[in-house]
Amino acid sequence: MADNYIEKRYEETLGNGKIRVKRIGHTLDDLLAKSRSHRGYLKAYAVSRAELERIVCVCSKLPSGCNQQVLRYYLVTKDSGADKVLPLIKMGAALPELHLPLPGTEPEAFIICCSAVKESKLVDIDLGIALQSMALKAVEMGLNTLMIGAYNHEKLKEAFDLPSEPLMLLAVGKGTDRIELVPTDEDAPRAYYRKEGIHYVPKVRAKDLIINK
Repeated sequence: MADNYIEKRYEETLGNGKIRVKRIGHTLDDLLAKSRSHRGYLKAYAVSRAELERIVCVCSKLPSGCNQQVLRYYLVTKDSGADKVLPLIKMGAALPELHLPLPGTEPEAFIICCSAVKESKLVDIDLGIALQSMALKAVEMGLNTLMIGAYNHEKLKEAFDLPSEPLMLLAVGKGTDRIELVPTDEDAPRAYYRKEGIHYVPKVRAKDLIINK
């Protein structure tokens, strides 16, 4: 149970005629706040295959459209092909002038998300759920991630002789970026930007996400 971020332990005590519930461990809000996209990683920390397996394990507990469960995962570490992935991906599309990742901060562990069937709406829904859940699990473990959709599809498939179609990659490591969320109006630009070493990410305010005010 300790390995599942969704499960939380509660300590209930009766006082003043009411049940008081004490939450122990990370809340979902905590994990979401820390689950930011990092485009730079600490080279001194090598993510192990065992850590990647722990992250992927959450996918065996996730909901799936029509319960089809067609997603499969190929694990890549520093010692098992990270050098083959790096030339095939692009990061930081909104900051092309920086040529991210900066030299010496490249990610060296990846989870390649594949589908055993042709991509469809249901597959894409499952993919989104899986990526977010794995990102949250990584944060719970003290790691950081980046979801990567810009890559050379055919060369990646060939490089690892993938039996299924690659859809997305999840880079995993100890992030080095300083990231701050910036509340923004719903009609304002939403591209992330960097200023004085801080990576800023505009987010529409919660009150503006609700249609029926």
